Amino acid sequence: MTMCFTMVGFAQKSEIKAAEKALKGGDAAAAKTALEAASGTISGADVKLQAQYYFTRGKIYADLAKKGDNTAFKEAADSFQNVLDVEEKSGKQKYTAETTQRMQAITADLVNSAVEDNANKNFKEAAEKLYMSYKLSPKDTSYLYYAANSSVQGGDYEQSLKFYNELNDVGYDGGGVKYKATNIASGQVEEMDQVQRDLMVKAGTHSDPIEEKIPSKKAEIVKNLALIYTQVGQNDKAIEAFQNARKSNPDDVNLVLSEANLYYTMGDKDKFKTLMSEAAAMAPDNADLHYNIGVIAMEQGNLEEARASYLKALEIDPNYTNAQLNLSTTYVNEGNGLIDEMNSLGNSRKDIARYDELKELKDSLFQKGADVLEAALKDNPDNQGVLTQLKNIYGAMGDNENFMRLKKLLGE
Repeated sequence: MTMCFTMVGFAQKSEIKAAEKALKGGDAAAAKTALEAASGTISGADVKLQAQYYFTRGKIYADLAKKGDNTAFKEAADSFQNVLDVEEKSGKQKYTAETTQRMQAITADLVNSAVEDNANKNFKEAAEKLYMSYKLSPKDTSYLYYAANSSVQGGDYEQSLKFYNELNDVGYDGGGVKYKATNIASGQVEEMDQVQRDLMVKAGTHSDPIEEKIPSKKAEIVKNLALIYTQVGQNDKAIEAFQNARKSNPDDVNLVLSEANLYYTMGDKDKFKTLMSEAAAMAPDNADLHYNIGVIAMEQGNLEEARASYLKALEIDPNYTNAQLNLSTTYVNEGNGLIDEMNSLGNSRKDIARYDELKELKDSLFQKGADVLEAALKDNPDNQGVLTQLKNIYGAMGDNENFMRLKKLLGE
């Protein structure tokens, strides 16, 4: 048995040596083939030989990855990690230092390859490489953040959820400070760590030290989580995520808008309107917010409330065409609301008087709707939507002169 074990160990050494020789000669494929012969029995080898085997295997796959084999990145990373694990357990660290350096090099190669993948819209591959980079260098949690972003861009929401939740678990913030100084010789602003920057300034090679604050990404992460939960149909979790985000960032109006849109998607227009009103109070000069509040109020039949919101939007942006069209529509809808009662009246003197009263009110409301659009035409005379709606109002009023004028302007 001893003789057999010795022969196996000798064979493994020969195969590893042959692989190293092929790799040194630039033939990584031949090195891989040579090393595979030792793979079946390596688990029974002594720790020194195991470390040598995994170290060689890591180098082979790292070379293959560098030559364009994307599947080799993981094999290289796993092999180098095995070196560290084996040597940590054995207490012998022959390859540990160089392995650590090589893992750093693989991480850099992975990140560069992921950047290229993102540029080519290969988002799934980019996400996998960035996540692998994070696993190789767990302190660099930004790799996990960018992996999540790539997954979102690629529409892989299940994977991005895992990444974002992992970011929350590790307490990723993403904020910090950038330290910069101007290179006196080149005139270029350079970024470096604080200690190096201060030393360079002190040495006189750099000047004008500056510090730029990097804002926290926690709110963005929670918002993305909520939006992804919405995409995958987990609305309860989305609502919870928004609520947690708003506790941490009570002044972020975009969080309120995102939560409002979620409720709108869910069909809860009352909650949508409440949140939009809250957002409008936070950003009173945002015309879109007031317009959207008006749209929901109009859908719910609250014409006075809708009118007030459209007028507020037009105060902020006098040329907001959709607000002008909808404001006009509130008057027309109110006028149309009188028609049923008009049609229900009989021929008595009282009914005829009531009919005339309602018709006058209806026509005055239609005229208000027309006036809004006539004013809109002064600044936007060729807007087809405004011209068409105005023509229809005059048609409903029986104002043939203005009806024909609008038809002519429309080229009909």
